[in-house]
Amino acid sequence: MIKDRKIRVLIVDDSAFMRRVISDILSSDPAVEIVGKAKNGNDALKYVKETDPDVITLDVEMPGKGGLEALKEIMAIKPVPVVMVSSLTKDGADVTMQALDAGAVDFVTKPSGTVPPDMDKIGGELLQKVLAASRASVRNASSRGMGPGKFPAQTAAQKKPAQGVAPGALARKQELLVVAASTGGPNALQEFIPALRKDFPLPVLIVQHMPPGFTSSFARRLDERSQLAVTEGCDGMPVRKGAVVVAPGGYHMLVGRKGAELVCRLSETPPVRSVRPAADVLFASVADVVGAPVVVVVLTGMGKDGLDGTRLLRARGAYVIAESRETCVIYGMPGAVVEAGLADEVLPLYSIAAGVERCLKN
Repeated sequence: MIKDRKIRVLIVDDSAFMRRVISDILSSDPAVEIVGKAKNGNDALKYVKETDPDVITLDVEMPGKGGLEALKEIMAIKPVPVVMVSSLTKDGADVTMQALDAGAVDFVTKPSGTVPPDMDKIGGELLQKVLAASRASVRNASSRGMGPGKFPAQTAAQKKPAQGVAPGALARKQELLVVAASTGGPNALQEFIPALRKDFPLPVLIVQHMPPGFTSSFARRLDERSQLAVTEGCDGMPVRKGAVVVAPGGYHMLVGRKGAELVCRLSETPPVRSVRPAADVLFASVADVVGAPVVVVVLTGMGKDGLDGTRLLRARGAYVIAESRETCVIYGMPGAVVEAGLADEVLPLYSIAAGVERCLKN
């Protein structure tokens, strides 16, 4: 985390217009200092060595050495928190997912349909994510699949009863696993979900903060790596045991009933805590519609989305697992749940699947 000095940002984009606009957006915050503007991947590598930035904004699509290639080389030379700037295309989404795999902390999208693009539409989001990236653990952002002993500052898993545990909650059959994640979540989910066994007995519903056009690519990548079938949610999709559903970008995902069957519902109601999909919306609907105990997992992420919904589920007997600080990219979301006294267990990422299994056996 940067303290008592400005956040040094390097901007990498092949467009002079984009470099200027991004610079203007970030410079509007007195906490940010622009230390360089690189026009391609090769320039970026030079600036990283010369300016020692705290955060890099990196264009995904550049001629010559593209953003993904530049990112991999930057991570090999000097790991730095990187926020990717991506176009709203299928190729752009796929490369962005690869960039998150390679250690990028987060991404923002360029608005489509305007030439030059109107970056004012995402100015607030870009600034927010750069500020968050300055506090992120870049080592954890690129530690997927490493397991115990590979993350920094290992500590033993913490277990503590949450406040207000419903009497006998774990003696009742769990009906559903719901998961919330934001910054750092794509990598965390690609460790957690593949660790669930192929005969996992519960449906799994995930809210990962992502814009439209990216969740389908992410769901495909997660499906390829998991023993369970993973799909992007759609309205009316049945919620069935052993299946994983990812909330689609740009929509809140809820649960509803169609006869005796539980189904997904999508909504374009306003964002909650500035995000859509929001975990709070999903969790609240599960509390209302399912009622029975569920398992809640809150992974790495900026902000407090999921806190209010977790509190509602807690009152209905949910068992709550929060990711511990030492494996989070950003400890915001799980930290809020822990601070509120709602977590039954606080576990490092690589232990969460086992924690879920223990919960189901109780």
